[in-house]
Amino acid sequence: MNNYHKEVQARRTFAIISHPDAGKTTLTEKLLYFGGAIREAGTVKGRKNSKHALSDWMEIEKQRGISVTSSALEFEYKGYKVNILDTPGHQDFSEDTYRTLTAADSATMLIDAAKGVEAQTKKLFKVCKMRGIPIFTFMNKLDRQGRDPFDLMEELEELLGIRSYPMNWPIGMGQSFVGVYDRHNKRVELFNPDDSGAIDVKDVSGPDDPLIDEIVGDESLLAQFREEMELLDVAGDPYDEEAIRNGTLSPIFFGSAISNFGVQTFLENFLEMAPYPTKRESNKGVVSPLETDKFSGFVFKIQANMNPAHRDRIAFLRITSGKFERGMAVNHVRLGKTIKISQPTQFLAQNRNIVEEAYAGDIIGLFDPGTFRIGDTLVEDDHFEFSEMPHFSPEHFAAVTVKEALKHKSFEKGIKQLTEEGAIQLFQTYNKVIEQQIVGVVGVLQFEVLEYRLKHEYKVDIILERIPFSIARWVHGPEKDMEKFKKMQRNLVTDRDGRIVVLFENDFQLRTAQDKYPEISFFENSFAK
Repeated sequence: MNNYHKEVQARRTFAIISHPDAGKTTLTEKLLYFGGAIREAGTVKGRKNSKHALSDWMEIEKQRGISVTSSALEFEYKGYKVNILDTPGHQDFSEDTYRTLTAADSATMLIDAAKGVEAQTKKLFKVCKMRGIPIFTFMNKLDRQGRDPFDLMEELEELLGIRSYPMNWPIGMGQSFVGVYDRHNKRVELFNPDDSGAIDVKDVSGPDDPLIDEIVGDESLLAQFREEMELLDVAGDPYDEEAIRNGTLSPIFFGSAISNFGVQTFLENFLEMAPYPTKRESNKGVVSPLETDKFSGFVFKIQANMNPAHRDRIAFLRITSGKFERGMAVNHVRLGKTIKISQPTQFLAQNRNIVEEAYAGDIIGLFDPGTFRIGDTLVEDDHFEFSEMPHFSPEHFAAVTVKEALKHKSFEKGIKQLTEEGAIQLFQTYNKVIEQQIVGVVGVLQFEVLEYRLKHEYKVDIILERIPFSIARWVHGPEKDMEKFKKMQRNLVTDRDGRIVVLFENDFQLRTAQDKYPEISFFENSFAK
């Protein structure tokens, strides 16, 4: 195996998905801690001191204790090069979250053992399932009283349609939590509530080993544990590597991120089981990182003002194949020109290092003077493009105006910037005497982020007037029918590329329009044709 193949196969690029407050930022921090990337893990809640969680870098996130943008964080662990894509779990997130999942080769689904599968997890899971990537589950907060583990497994199957295989199994829960039995390695990991960092591991011959009787002590707890193990062995799904690889079977790990219990075991198992960088579809066919050492990659996120002092703008690029070297010339396919990449960076949240080289699977940040858009392909000695980025239909809309006419220029600059980042979608009213700009977002919190960022980064105050639409559909059809449609249909707008979009208040209005104009096609995104 040559060095390039070794480097690629050492990469693990994954996203963590969860509902708010399931403990995602805590888990991220603990993983970084084990990777030696941070000396102590900052927790998100309890903000009395000034130490905020490393991955929550934007000011609004620090104030509210939630992740609003998606960070990319990297560290090394036992010869593996790990890239974590930290996605917002807040219920009002943006398309940014969905798009970040397109840069991941696998996902870790974090579930609060007391609450089970929640709404946000469902949405994110759906995107992972669409891509067919492996999904690993971490059942969190075992040191608190939670739901029956079998109920949690059943819920995974009922609500998400995925089978599961517990890699370990809890002995007790909450006050009576003793630890977990590792089914694969036949050992018991003991939980010490007074010193969560000190994990005592005992090797055993199996669930019936008398050593477990000594460790647990409590007769009823022992009986329950052995009964559950028997049930798992008889009725549970078998361990199946192929089903894990294609995302139909999820390995489950039980633990407690805040107590640092089970995190290292999860990390070590995950790194062994998760895939190295996978192949991607392009308009010239499949691009596999092991079959070509020519550099290629795509921009999945753009973030402005990560460092407010420098008013910078960073394009996050996922390397799909080949080796990247600082200063190399690559083709910017959409623009049809060659560009030189001189200052690529890698991240630990807002802390960055200049990168000399990077490989397939890595995430690098490129300084963006305004040349990049989400979905752009960069490639060495070729001109193919990767498949379009998913583009999600907004569900909330507001008319936007600037409070002070004199600030109009700054407003236009700011709103253009945020549109290019994908934080919002911007529409213009079509054929109206007074033109109006309309902002569309996937999650309501994005309105708040828009106001906040325009005020703090561009010194612009805006007025947002919510309008009662909840559905946007891009439309396409024969020219004659489109002309008639444009004359007759109300609530038409154009997107930033001038394409016609129609807004509806509800499904009934949409269905009525579809029945009335059978020759017109209605699409949920601008890429479908």
